Amino acid sequence: MTRLITAVLALGLAATATAQDKPSLFQSRSTTIQAVVEAIDHEARVVTLRRADGTTVTFTPSPEVRNLDQVKVGDILHAEYTQSVSIRVASAEGVGPGAGEIAGIARTEEGEMPGMVAVDTQMIVATVEAIDLEMNTYKLRFPDGSINEYVAMNPENLRMAAVGDIVMIEITETIAAVVEEVSPGE
Repeated sequence: MTRLITAVLALGLAATATAQDKPSLFQSRSTTIQAVVEAIDHEARVVTLRRADGTTVTFTPSPEVRNLDQVKVGDILHAEYTQSVSIRVASAEGVGPGAGEIAGIARTEEGEMPGMVAVDTQMIVATVEAIDLEMNTYKLRFPDGSINEYVAMNPENLRMAAVGDIVMIEITETIAAVVEEVSPGE
């Protein structure tokens, strides 16, 4: 996660200006997979999937995966993973660094084909400690007290920020997965 935050912050002040003339950035990426159940050992809870490119992956689903006994060879797993990052700079007098996380999961009911949706959002608030227009750098103080320096990709955004502003970083990861039962002969 630290590497992701560092990479995002390196891009962070390369963002566009908002209506209040403070930089902001939003990026999102999604990956969708579909794989066929090639083998399943219900007793040992071991599943082998064949991806569209022909490669296989074998894994043991976590105990939270319910209804594994409903799955059989030939069934299809559909999954989508999305990661989004939002960075906003704002004036906020008296607000200091902070962090929080919220997560949730929903799964299919007992007796249904396995399926789930999980969301995890981390929010980090850092304080702008220094801006060096000549060197095109800025320093942020994080909730743990550390101060890190970054190079802005867009120098104009440094002119729109001020020492004492806060930088709100929100990282959300979502995964949705469902197993589709394939009828014999399909």
